[in-house]
Amino acid sequence: MSDLNVLLMGYNGANNTGAEALLQADIADVRAVLGPDAQLTIPSLNPANLRRYVKETPQLRIAPVSSIYVPELARLVRQQDLVLLVEGSAYMDTWSSALLWAFLWVTHCAHVMRKPCLAYAVDAGQLRPFNQWLVKRVASETDLIVVRSEAAAERLRGWGVTAPIESTADNALTFHPNPTDDGVLQRLWPEATRTSGVAGLVPVDFNLFPVVIRPWGKAEDCYRWPLYFSRTPSRRRASQELAAGYAAVADRLIAQRDLSVALIAYEQLDEPMVQCVLHHMQRPEQARAFSSRELNASQMTSLLRGLDLLVTSRYHACILSLAAAVPQVAVGHDLRLKTLYRELGLEADFVEPGPGMCTRVEKRLDYLLRSPEPARAALRRGYADHLARAQRNRALLSSFVTSHGLPVQRSWQLAA
Repeated sequence: MSDLNVLLMGYNGANNTGAEALLQADIADVRAVLGPDAQLTIPSLNPANLRRYVKETPQLRIAPVSSIYVPELARLVRQQDLVLLVEGSAYMDTWSSALLWAFLWVTHCAHVMRKPCLAYAVDAGQLRPFNQWLVKRVASETDLIVVRSEAAAERLRGWGVTAPIESTADNALTFHPNPTDDGVLQRLWPEATRTSGVAGLVPVDFNLFPVVIRPWGKAEDCYRWPLYFSRTPSRRRASQELAAGYAAVADRLIAQRDLSVALIAYEQLDEPMVQCVLHHMQRPEQARAFSSRELNASQMTSLLRGLDLLVTSRYHACILSLAAAVPQVAVGHDLRLKTLYRELGLEADFVEPGPGMCTRVEKRLDYLLRSPEPARAALRRGYADHLARAQRNRALLSSFVTSHGLPVQRSWQLAA
């Protein structure tokens, strides 16, 4: 058994279903490899939210950090024997450069302090030129980078990252929802059973991002000082147009297909977009909003797997629904979903946001509703392939730990 101190650095406490499922899968891997006595530390900007689904114990500590995180994260790294980057969006600035810099700062601190550092099943996406240069310099200091697609590995190498890189798949695929949450959609929304099925819409307001650092701004645009959403009059208009487009898709599914529509706020900050879609709908009585603020990852996963059709702008909504082979269309604004759909053989079901988005989504949904089996077959194949790749993560973690002279749990050594 091991009583090592381990830092799990990710995007935790934001009431984000994907981050929640991923963190729980990562904790299970660490416990399996290092044993129940390993001392885990999880930093969070929102510790109260994180406590909704992670229980603090003598072996697990939630460490509050501020948005001015530099000295706090350095202090946390100094206390550790092992540093794991567990955030999927580790090497991209789509959401915010501040998030990217936090992961790079932890990486650099671990390097300077001679702490083993492993990026554990992460991703790489769009980066501005300065951030590409920064990733090249700092990510190269990582002892091992495990990415969740070969395309992400190619991006890192293309930017000049020289650290060892392994390619597997997203670790949230190994997350197991609680069996008691089976059928949660029917229990929460029994009225939906009177229709022909349930379609899920998981929208994201792309116009909020990136979150930028400012000394001041409007209170309603503040994520957490000094981090502000990218709000301008033109972006606000674009947000309304996006919501109206989603509403048109939902109304058409209701009117022409007699489907109920579940509007899913996959992260708490998606709630305003979900409510805006409801406001624009002509048939809101046949729709219902669900939020990750109220449903945990297990319940949300069960909800996703109970759908008959899915339109998602969230990467992990696709990942967590794969086990049920739910026919789906993605509306994506970053490379993660685009890469995933290419790997699944569903390029035709990936739609870029912008003019004509609504029409393109409706055409793909019409096709899926007429002929769902080819998509289901592709999703089943993709799930089997990605799950097998994701199950390599734990073995890579064990090899990494032993290669740095740290003890692993003997039962895992025998099993591996």
